[in-house]
Amino acid sequence: MEIMSSADHDVAVDTHEEVPATAEDEQAKNPRKQPFPRGFLDTISTGWADRPESTPAARAQAPFAAARRAKVSAAFPGKRLVVPAGSFKQRSNDTDYPFRAHSAFVHLTGWANESEPDSLLVFEPTDAGHEITLYFRERADRTTSEFYSDATIGEFWIGPRPSLAGVAADLDLATAHVDTFVAGDDDLVVDADADLTRFVSELRLVKDEYEIAEMRHAVAVTASGFDDIIREFDKAVAHPRGERIVEGVFHQRARSDGHWEGYDTIAASGHHACYLHWTRNDGAVVPGDLILIDAGVEVDSQYTADITRTLPVNGKFSDVQRRVYDVVLEAADAAFAAAKPGARFREVHEAAMDVIARRTAEWGVLPVSAEEALDADKGGQHRRYMVHGTSHHLGIDVHDCAQARREMYYDGVLEAGMVFTIEPGLYFQIDDLTVPAELRGIGVRIEDDILMTAEGPVNLSAEIPRTADDVEAWIARLNG
Repeated sequence: MEIMSSADHDVAVDTHEEVPATAEDEQAKNPRKQPFPRGFLDTISTGWADRPESTPAARAQAPFAAARRAKVSAAFPGKRLVVPAGSFKQRSNDTDYPFRAHSAFVHLTGWANESEPDSLLVFEPTDAGHEITLYFRERADRTTSEFYSDATIGEFWIGPRPSLAGVAADLDLATAHVDTFVAGDDDLVVDADADLTRFVSELRLVKDEYEIAEMRHAVAVTASGFDDIIREFDKAVAHPRGERIVEGVFHQRARSDGHWEGYDTIAASGHHACYLHWTRNDGAVVPGDLILIDAGVEVDSQYTADITRTLPVNGKFSDVQRRVYDVVLEAADAAFAAAKPGARFREVHEAAMDVIARRTAEWGVLPVSAEEALDADKGGQHRRYMVHGTSHHLGIDVHDCAQARREMYYDGVLEAGMVFTIEPGLYFQIDDLTVPAELRGIGVRIEDDILMTAEGPVNLSAEIPRTADDVEAWIARLNG
């Protein structure tokens, strides 16, 4: 087992070696880097004001994260557990993708968008359970070359970094420098040990009070992003790649009021809406067409919404567009009605598919009856027009709890605290000869984020207009 203890990056100056004194040595390490003159090296570590240690009060999620760690500890007595945050991932040359810590690490520490690459949460077994320590790279002392020469972690380059004491107070968690961590041969490591990986995934199936509040927040910011898109429809229509305008407008809201998008925005206009994960977003936005927008804001805690609305670009559904839209809405409402405490998760999907099968059969596009299409062994003909599932769990990941066992997920029982999507759709590909010409190129999906409570399901995104009439009124209000 190999766990990185520092960012795996090629830096201009090795922080554990003497700084090269000659241009030849410097250029050998990095041909575009100018050498540091002697005067710089002699003076860079002096003349700095003292940096006071910050010892904030523990953040709001600290007790929730502690309760989650206690469950992990109880499930693996006597075992040494390691939960890595992960490392930077290279985008190109010396440029990285924005760092996002592993979801299990975020869930168990409460350290979200500000977490440090290559950090490790370690459960050290004791007679009483586990001693838990967060290991990460302490900010560099200004007398070291790391401070000014390492573009990956040097504060001269990226700004202030957290201290061990500050993070310990913030998270209410013991901390230590990552260089002091020593891996063991018997360590159970998330994503390397199947039992631990499954457990930390299933631990997120039921959300606690803090998580539910963050999901509500993510939905609210996402709703504002959809409003922004509608207000900028004219700009999208005017641009030859209007889908990119839609994507960019939503990104601005995600970055200003949240942390990022929870996944790549789908801005699929016209027949692009029939491609389930259309993220090229390079097409035109044309009046008379529908645009399917599947987008979610990830807030600072890294919890994300996942919402889809299908909108008429010119503000009005045509008769055939409305006919398709109303069937999808009917399927969504049927799925919501099936989502009750104690029901099986798969029953939500089955309720939606019953509507899809019966309505497409009524339209005459199926080669069999609705009953035949719904046969578990020989049916499925209606799935041609909705190949994806109706629901998935939602939280820190857009497809949360993905390593859970089937009997806990698809065949699992719905219970209070679960958050999941309901997202039926109908997609008639532009070249699909099994449907009438008037349907070809129409794609519709309606997706909402659902919280299960003891009393039944709550649609967290219900305030974002859903019915065809309400969608038209929404567009008229924001563009009027």
